[in-house]
Amino acid sequence: MSEITMNSNAREDSLVLDIRNLTIHYVMEDATVEAVNGIDIQLEKGKILGIVGETGAGKTSVCLSILNLIPDPPGVIKSGEIYINGKNILTASPKEMNRIRGKEVAMIFQDPMSSLNPVLTVGDQIAEAIKIHAHCSDHEAWDRAEKMLEMVGIPKERMAEYPHQFSGGMKQRVVIAIALSCSPALLLADEPTTALDVTIQAQILNMMERLKGQLNTSMLFVTHDLGIVAEICDEVAVMYAGRIIERGTLVDVFNHTKHPYTEGLFNSLPNIEDRKSELKPIPGLMPDPTKLPAGCAFAPRCPYARPECIDTPQTERSFSDTHRVMCSAYNDPSFKIEREEID
Repeated sequence: MSEITMNSNAREDSLVLDIRNLTIHYVMEDATVEAVNGIDIQLEKGKILGIVGETGAGKTSVCLSILNLIPDPPGVIKSGEIYINGKNILTASPKEMNRIRGKEVAMIFQDPMSSLNPVLTVGDQIAEAIKIHAHCSDHEAWDRAEKMLEMVGIPKERMAEYPHQFSGGMKQRVVIAIALSCSPALLLADEPTTALDVTIQAQILNMMERLKGQLNTSMLFVTHDLGIVAEICDEVAVMYAGRIIERGTLVDVFNHTKHPYTEGLFNSLPNIEDRKSELKPIPGLMPDPTKLPAGCAFAPRCPYARPECIDTPQTERSFSDTHRVMCSAYNDPSFKIEREEID
């Protein structure tokens, strides 16, 4: 009998990803880094969820946990369940995870330079993933690899070339071809365009959105760029100090912002209509993840902070069926942030 336990709740049948109460710590000799602190994420089939937050918010740890690749030691998944198509991957054996990775869930990393093997041709690297999961002949795997390379906009004649013969944008296309080669149900993209210039970034995003439609792949898109989120995502989750502090549809978070931190992210963006306007950066820094406060981790930087924010554990509040926020200031019915709602 498989070691993977099944999620029997019928309501979750439409979910490709269901994360429940996930907590991840990195235990060092002198301190414990509380990287992810009891988050829930649900992603429906065919949707793109953007996870937004500053460096150190815990975004990459979430992606690695979905692949069951948290380095142990020092990483420890303290609690939680991660279901992919109804199967809890945290109870999977190493053999089962090797089958799941690449076939059911795949990941595009931030730096294509470290994702590709410099001594193998790009064709061999794409075909290898296909052979492992499709159990086909070398010839068939090569043919399918050629089609994948052309699908990401690279001529099949370049199959025999090595990574150093490709530009940064082309390398990332190859990485995407490898990730999509077995048509996974879920694609994890960890800031895949950060190392690329703006023009190539736009091409890669357009290509990923097109391929998502063609292959019906759901996507978890990790980024710090709100512009990218607005362009390709259906839903948004804003992370801060290991917690999701606001989540909702694109319209919920962008047009009806509720959390002061999300407001600060939007206020930090340049105003293209008023070139003389000053940027409004969020003051201060994220808290030390080894010494997180008992209350709201954003309170020391928040212009609306109240005494109860400092030492009272935060609970999630629903503003609609899709829009949820973790902010105790809304215990006051008259509270609202200054950012105006956009129609």
